[in-house]
Amino acid sequence: MLLVISPAKNLDYDTPAKTKQSTQPDYLDEAQLLIDELKDLAPQDVSKLMHISDKLGVLNYDRFQQWSQPFTADNAKQAVLAFNGDVYTGLDADSFKADDFKFAQKHLRILSGLYGLLRPLDLMQPYRLEMGTKFDNQRGKNLYDFWGETITEGLNKQLKSLKAEVLVNLASNEYFKSVKPKALNAEIITPVFKDWKGDKYKIISFYAKKARGLMCAYAIQNRITDAEDLKGFDYEGYSFNEGMSSAKEWVFTRQQEA
Repeated sequence: MLLVISPAKNLDYDTPAKTKQSTQPDYLDEAQLLIDELKDLAPQDVSKLMHISDKLGVLNYDRFQQWSQPFTADNAKQAVLAFNGDVYTGLDADSFKADDFKFAQKHLRILSGLYGLLRPLDLMQPYRLEMGTKFDNQRGKNLYDFWGETITEGLNKQLKSLKAEVLVNLASNEYFKSVKPKALNAEIITPVFKDWKGDKYKIISFYAKKARGLMCAYAIQNRITDAEDLKGFDYEGYSFNEGMSSAKEWVFTRQQEA
């Protein structure tokens, strides 16, 4: 079983890394190609491209200008510890022990607009480049064109290494569109998390994102390799709802909001 999640917009490069273990991203050459083109943008171009404020445009312009190889512990941080959004709040990698990082390194992948596919311990320099960004580049009109089959091939490689037949999709639609399901050598299971609100179960974005991270933590801490065992997921009051689920979409519900 292999789990995939999205990255986060917010980053934390201030908190010291909880582990000294690190690896290098597999697709740094591709990332360099993108950076070389992004460095040609002015701050206002960055703001317009990403639909962000002038302040954030300057911040990310500076990030692109400062981006350089080689990646070291002094200028980069492990991806799973650098991302700081709702999913990563649920994942809580800062609490991982050495064996947790070791298991996550094999069974968890992070989809990225700039880096393509990241392992948890891959060193990463700060950036913002969402997968859905319509950035004209040498390979096409957007990042889906740029990455093409590369991300899917990387996932297939790890699935083969694990002798796994199931990929658990805990990524957003924007990011999972970078994967080619027909070319993926695995069954895709997509967990969905719903909270009771009003008079029915609904997907509430904040809670659903956090729950994706919680499920990753559950899999890692319990060393789960068979996707069926994810149906036992019970963190923060969620439980598998068989009646609302289908073969490829597993619904987890919670009666009361956390």
